[in-house]
Amino acid sequence: MSHRHLTAEALVAGYERGRPVLDGASLTVPAGRRLAVLGANGSGKTTLLRCLSGALRPAAGTVALDGVPLEHSRRGLRAHRQEVQLVLQDPDDQLFSASVAQDVSFGPLNLGLPEDDVRARVAEALALLAVDSLAARPTHQLSFGERKRVAIAGAVAMRPCVLLLDEPTAGLDPSAVAETLAALARLQEHDSTVVMSTHDVDLALRWADEVAVVVDRAVVQGEPQDVLGDDGLLVRARLERPWTLTVGARLRDLGLLTGPSLPRDAAGLLAALPEHPGVLS
Repeated sequence: MSHRHLTAEALVAGYERGRPVLDGASLTVPAGRRLAVLGANGSGKTTLLRCLSGALRPAAGTVALDGVPLEHSRRGLRAHRQEVQLVLQDPDDQLFSASVAQDVSFGPLNLGLPEDDVRARVAEALALLAVDSLAARPTHQLSFGERKRVAIAGAVAMRPCVLLLDEPTAGLDPSAVAETLAALARLQEHDSTVVMSTHDVDLALRWADEVAVVVDRAVVQGEPQDVLGDDGLLVRARLERPWTLTVGARLRDLGLLTGPSLPRDAAGLLAALPEHPGVLS
């Protein structure tokens, strides 16, 4: 895998006649970094990911990889999907083989790779997602969280440079969320650029290097603290301010926090507090 630059410029896209879901939306996927895409239900997050993956052809605008526009031909899409993979929110939309190993091997087999190469890719993907112990398990016997990670493993087996994940933590309990995030960290260590759509502003703040909010059929992108600290933008996007920023701002007003930026998670917040008597018991 090597880092590739994926961009979208002035996208216009939708599924029905009338007003488009996206209208002039632009996005830059930062190579080798974590990007969280946020927005209310129906805002266009999934539409944006589908355009980036080539699954949906926009009515206008371009998607480009390293500056080369995506061609929606059979050849162009095949080449694009070897570099950019999309994992849908519902894993059952992508799992269909009898066993986990068979399902994860589907993509590499379609590339026409030798059997030894396919086995190596499957083993690598299962290990990265920490589901190698499930290789022989029928997919219908997996938990929801396990099915989500197996679906991601199927995409990882294609060894894409950019991995697009639509709500990968939705519907998971806290331990399954932690397992999924640990798996995503391992993917980044193996040079994958990870893009995650989510409704969870607190998760986006602590996880992402950059965030992009889909609002008013466009995209606002920037540093997590800047974008998720913009109350006007959050109101328009029907999102809540992350609790860490709210608490941190109040503590700064009380003179208990100093520094140019606010902590992004609970551990950072506690570490930033001074050791004054009465502040913490």
